[in-house]
Amino acid sequence: MPLSWLVLIVLALAAAGYFVGRIRVLKLAGGDVRALHSLPVYYGANVALSAAVPALGVLLLWLLIQPSLIENTVSAMIAPEMIPEGSNLNLVMADVRRVADGLYTAVETGAMNMAQVDALQASADVRATLGELGVALGQDVRPEVLAAAKSYLVASGTGNTARMVVVLALSLTGLVLSMIRTKPDYRARNVVERAVLALLMAAASLAILTTVGIVLSMLFETINFFGLHSWKDFFFGTIWAPNFRGDSELSILPLLWGTLYISFIALLVAVPIGLFAAIYLSEYAGPKTRAFAKPLLEILAGIPTIVYGLFALLTVGPMLINLFGQTGALGVNWMSGATSVLTAGVVMGIMLIPFVSSLSDDIINAVPQAMRDGSLGLGATQSETIRQVVIPAALPGIVGAILLAASRAIGETMIVVMGAGAIAKFSLNPFESMTTITTRIVSQLTGDGDFSSPETLVAFALGLTLFVLTLGLNVLALYIVRKYREQYE
Repeated sequence: MPLSWLVLIVLALAAAGYFVGRIRVLKLAGGDVRALHSLPVYYGANVALSAAVPALGVLLLWLLIQPSLIENTVSAMIAPEMIPEGSNLNLVMADVRRVADGLYTAVETGAMNMAQVDALQASADVRATLGELGVALGQDVRPEVLAAAKSYLVASGTGNTARMVVVLALSLTGLVLSMIRTKPDYRARNVVERAVLALLMAAASLAILTTVGIVLSMLFETINFFGLHSWKDFFFGTIWAPNFRGDSELSILPLLWGTLYISFIALLVAVPIGLFAAIYLSEYAGPKTRAFAKPLLEILAGIPTIVYGLFALLTVGPMLINLFGQTGALGVNWMSGATSVLTAGVVMGIMLIPFVSSLSDDIINAVPQAMRDGSLGLGATQSETIRQVVIPAALPGIVGAILLAASRAIGETMIVVMGAGAIAKFSLNPFESMTTITTRIVSQLTGDGDFSSPETLVAFALGLTLFVLTLGLNVLALYIVRKYREQYE
């Protein structure tokens, strides 16, 4: 049974239980709502939650655990001597999953049955069968891969069947037990409110658990990386030169320099424009102008970063060449290509303008009106009031907004990929190409990488370093904002 059908059946049982539970308790009470401990809606909700929550919870855990169990079981079937030279277990398992997915599609669509799958022996038969279904295999299917794919398919089928039986049994059991408990004196409201509280706590914990999971996943792989590569070269080296010959130089410093340099230029563009826009919208613009201009400014925040990257590559880069190139308007030869630190920094700054302006606007508006009135009452002009009263009062919050914008700039990828180039080096020239940490993470994890080599594992060390850097900026920004709120609330 497809997963979507299983979920729909559980939801249908819950919906049916909701209405049946209400009808049953009203019938037992003789139609008198006053004879019930709780409102009828709570009895129905109790039945629906009993039918849906345990079943869907087990289904979620099953979906998380089953792939890992099958992966470990099938990978144990592939002996080290079966792995071709120049390959590794991860690449072999990728072939196994690809073949197994193709065979699963063939069985689901009715093109094959399990007996025909078991009869497949030759690579040509597998390639021809999957080719008819649009599953292209780039190389011959080796016997051990085909055998592992069959085992993978059988294990997945068995797991899916068991999953369906367990989930439906839990849903029906919860439905029946809750219907038995549905009586006029049953404290349905208390049970439902406790269940909803538990769901709210689980939702609140999800973000924390996700963050912990991300950190742990990067931390373990980072430990593996430092077991294969010197931490001194990573943190204190000056060259980024990855290769798969075993003599890579993987220093984060050139990447960190490019990241901070591009982010600095982006902030030079975004902070003045965004702050001036926030001051105008909050202090000078009328209600009609504000209602028109603020949404238009914030439209920039909704543009995908890949579009900004194309804008950098096709518009801003050539425009800068026309200004600073050898044949440009200034007649100098400072810039030879469209990709540069300046290109990426300018476009990234444009992207950050609504981020800075929106946060700064909210912070400036939070300054008490009494402070403005007091300044104006003492004879100060509006511009003097803004410079000497409003901005100093809002300054901690504005600094926090700038730090949040900086963390956003440091984590940007697509604009840098398309606008800054891919050269890791130390340079103060903003017209040269450079690269950043995020760009190198994408590069090192693109394609069929060997996750036992330092050249691939370095991506996790880079990611963990970037996470710590942005987390520190966010914590500092939140600290400053909270201090501001305590002072001016």
